Amino acid sequence: MSALREAPAGERADLLESLARHRGFLRQTVQGLTDEEAARRTTVSELCLGGLIKHVAGVEAGWLRFAVGGAESMASDPVDWENQFRMIGDETLAGLLDEYERVARRTDELVATLPDLDAAHPLPQAPWFEPGARWSVRRVVLHVIAETAQHAGHADIIRESLDGAKTMG
Repeated sequence: MSALREAPAGERADLLESLARHRGFLRQTVQGLTDEEAARRTTVSELCLGGLIKHVAGVEAGWLRFAVGGAESMASDPVDWENQFRMIGDETLAGLLDEYERVARRTDELVATLPDLDAAHPLPQAPWFEPGARWSVRRVVLHVIAETAQHAGHADIIRESLDGAKTMG
């Protein structure tokens, strides 16, 4: 592909800028950490910094599959509910960050190129979704932004508990 694509403008640029900002806050919380530090729990929850990176990447990937192909596409890669917030096996912080970057590039490309942000699909059946509700691509991207921002805040608390470092302040 030698043709350069024009950068998104307007609403798409705003959505991507907001998502990039919150991704940056989340990534900043893990700068300079070892794998052991990234896997350490500093609160009573199951959350660790590496696990948050893994979770946010998985959530983003799943919701963008939904945006393109609906609930069936979202379910095509099952969630490991037990281990989604933990670093397990041979997972490394560098590997989790690489996967997050891959997911982010795919999301950014989809947001920039999907023909219609109003295209919508019925939500998966779940007790936390209103029966029959539909989400547009726009609503999915807003949800991913909110999820990323919320977990960046969690990560900031965990990092401060780990070694006193803060993302902001």
